Order: sequence, then C-alpha cells, then structure tokens
Amino acid sequence: MEEYGKILIIAMPIFLTLIVIEKIYGIYKKDDTAPLIDSVSSISSGITNSVKDVLGLSVTFLSYEWLVSKIALQHLEVSVLSYFIAFFVIDFYGYWSHRLAHQINFLWNKHAIHHSSEEFNLACALRQPIASLLNLFTFLLIPAALLGVPATVIAITLPLHLFLQFWYHTKHIKKMGFVEKILVTPSHHRVHHAINPEYLDKNHSQIFIFWDKLFGTFQEELDNVPPVFGITRPANTWNPIRINFQHLTLLIKDAWHAPKWKDKLTIWFKPTGWRPENFEELYPVNKIENVFDFNKYGTQNSQKLIYWSVAQVLITLLFVSYLFDNIAKIGLPNIFIYGFFIFTTIYSYTELMDKSKYAVLWEGLRFVVVIAIIMYYGDWFGLNHVFSSSNYIIFSYFSLSLLASIYFVTIDFKTNQNQTVTS
Repeated sequence: MEEYGKILIIAMPIFLTLIVIEKIYGIYKKDDTAPLIDSVSSISSGITNSVKDVLGLSVTFLSYEWLVSKIALQHLEVSVLSYFIAFFVIDFYGYWSHRLAHQINFLWNKHAIHHSSEEFNLACALRQPIASLLNLFTFLLIPAALLGVPATVIAITLPLHLFLQFWYHTKHIKKMGFVEKILVTPSHHRVHHAINPEYLDKNHSQIFIFWDKLFGTFQEELDNVPPVFGITRPANTWNPIRINFQHLTLLIKDAWHAPKWKDKLTIWFKPTGWRPENFEELYPVNKIENVFDFNKYGTQNSQKLIYWSVAQVLITLLFVSYLFDNIAKIGLPNIFIYGFFIFTTIYSYTELMDKSKYAVLWEGLRFVVVIAIIMYYGDWFGLNHVFSSSNYIIFSYFSLSLLASIYFVTIDFKTNQNQTVTS
C-alpha cells in the first residue's frame, strides 16, 4: 500500500500538468475537448480508484505469487529480460481482460465508468473503477508464471503498464503513420471509446495494437465516420461512485423482474447489454439510438459552479496527497476512516455538480465527519505537527464549503434554471 501511494504522489502532478496543457492547447487551437466540469468528474473518478487501490479494497482469489510458486518451469532473476517478458504478458493479459469486460454483462459494470465520459481527453483516462473489487483474471498471467517471472517484477510492471495508457486519450493527435501498425495510438483508442455502430467493441489492445489484428477486433478510424463518445446507456451524472454501480443496479433489477429462472441466472453471463425478452418495453431505460442526435449531459452550468467544482477537486487532491504520503504514520484502522472521508467528499461535491437538492445533506455529513475526526484525534491525522494552525484552516474550509452548497442549491441552481427557461 505505502509503496503504491508513493508512486501515485509522483504520478498525480504529472497527469494533472498534462491535463492542463491539453486544456490550454485546446483553447489556443479553438478546439477545446476538455470541458472543466467533465474533467472534474474524471479526476474525481481517478481519485476514488487510487484510494481504493492504496487501501487494498479488493480481493484476489488467485494471486500471481502463489501461481508462480506452483507452476514455474524455471525461475528468472530480476533483469531487463524479466521486465520485458512481464510487460509483454501483461499486455496480453490486458487485451483479454479488457475484451471480456466489453463482452460479458456483469464484467461491464467495472469498466463502464471508463467509457462514461461523453468527451475524449486526457482526463477521461483517469475514469477508473472502484467496482472492480474482485480480481478474476490472474490466470491470464500463466505464461509469465510458467517462465518464472518474479512477483516483484509483475507488481512493478502492472502500474507502469497502466500509466502508459494515459497519453493516447486525446483528440488532438491525429494518425501517426508507421506507429499505427505497432502501438495503440489516439486514433485507435478514439475508435474504442466511440459508440458509433461501426466502432462498438473494437480495439481492445492496451499498448501493442497487434492483439486486435491477431484476434479479429481491429477497426481503423474512418475519415467519414467521426467518433461519438460515451456509453449507449448514458450515465447522466457526474458522480463517479454512482456511475460505478449503475449497470450492476440494472442487472439486479432485471434479474429480479425476470419471470424465468434461467434468465435470472444467465443474465450475468450474457453479452453486454442483453436483457430478457420484451424488457425494453416493460422496463425501459434511456438508450441512445442515433449517435448524432442526443444531448450531452450537464452542459448548462453557471461559471460559479464550474469554478467551485474545480476548486473542490484540487483541494481534495491535497487531502489525498497527505494520505498517500503518510500512510504508515496514519496507520490502521485510521486510513480507512480517511478513505471514507475521501469517498464522502467526492460524493458530496459531484452531487452538487449534478444539481441535486440532496447535495447539502451530503455536505452536512462530510462536515460532521470532519468535526468528529478533529474532536476525537485532536487534529487532522497529525497535520498539526506540520503546521500548528491546521485545525483552524480545515474548519474554515469545511464551513465555507457547507455554506457554498447551501448557496448553490437554494439560489444559484434556481437562478440558472430560470435563465435557461427564459433563453
């Protein structure tokens, strides 16, 4: 946990800087592909995923370490060769786990968050799941285990492999010539994120594009078919925690309503999007039928709400950085209390972004949690040792945040709604 937290402290400012550069470049080119409120939701999703991972909130039924101890035909030393083999096998693993997440109903729940943005930019790369509480795909690393690649090499290579998938989430880089034949490029990945019928469930590769060409899932970006992004059953919320469980909720409801026991049991393993017969009429859900004729979610917002949401996510990043940098000092079980605070924080301000009247209640809960922590521990998890006035600063910020939520719900949202109706 602690080592991964340290890695993220280095990675987070790099990702954030690149996101800002893309935003500035888009404004300069008069082609801004990164609306601020969409980026805030994406970054918030990245925060929830990283906190979940650092806290170890997932279960692995089959660990790689156990696998390599049982089936290795030889034992490689930590070397350039072992890292090369690990990277190649992890990319193979990534292709198939990614493809299965697109093709099996219950697995789609953990991946839908990544596709939920109706934009395509660097920030949306951070839309990663908290719903992936079970690791089911370790068996795909069998080739590495047979060759005896050390578990430490796999542990280091996995996050590196994930981070290298960040750069190609952009519309500003067009086709890249010869590189297109070897690596996954922005053009390839735009196809993957598109909901156009021509592009659905294509280009599952993560680093090397030849997996798609080998297994028949490759699709080139067509000049006459501009990609349209999102998911066919749009999320219609900025709240990443709710997005993480939307598809699961639908599956549970459909399984409950299904009259046949066969459908109740098999719905989980059917192709993604499958529903029992006539359920689209009996229990309709919002679905995009024409990808060139639908309204993107949450485009009408006051500048005050947008800038306040940006401020909230930046302040949350400071709290997260303090957690990651002080995991050992904060210790168990306090890091889980801290994690609960982070999840509550993100739920609160993204509900405000959704213009929910319940945002005030969530902000009130967050305020109570913070006051309870400071009263019980005397300060914010040892922050007074860094600077003595931290309690006053934290109390002032959360008081202001609660007042701001009340203002937005009672005044700003109603004013903005009236202006929208008038126009």
